[in-house]
Amino acid sequence: MPKYTARDIAEYFLCLSDPDSGDLTSNLKLQKLVYYAQGIHLADTGEPLFGEQIVAWEHGPVVAELYRTYKQHGSCHIAPDPEYDISKIDENTRCLLDEVYRVLGQYSAWKLREMTHQEPPWLNAHGKGSGTAITHSDMKAYFKAFIKAS
Repeated sequence: MPKYTARDIAEYFLCLSDPDSGDLTSNLKLQKLVYYAQGIHLADTGEPLFGEQIVAWEHGPVVAELYRTYKQHGSCHIAPDPEYDISKIDENTRCLLDEVYRVLGQYSAWKLREMTHQEPPWLNAHGKGSGTAITHSDMKAYFKAFIKAS
């Protein structure tokens, strides 16, 4: 059973954003960062980072529960929850999330959306219909190759 929820991971990413420097995180961008974190964690450890399912929606991979949590923000920046305790994420996981954010957080929401639309996990699931689950096995296989290429 995963130690974290998708919201734990999302809130961690929100704590890393710096709106004063123009680093804004919308729901769309957050969804993609959480997807990449799950995929890279699966490839790295063989285990899911969080338990919620990621599905293929029109604009890419989405954790539906997470989408509903933040949808009131529309395409605007989401501020971190001031009550969120960053120390709940263990050091190894923080290192992985920091690296995901360093490499991919620099991109806009739409750039990340376009990237996911070129990748087999989303393509395979979306080809079966919007809302189809993106499997852990597809993510693990793709991200193992992604990590080797990086």
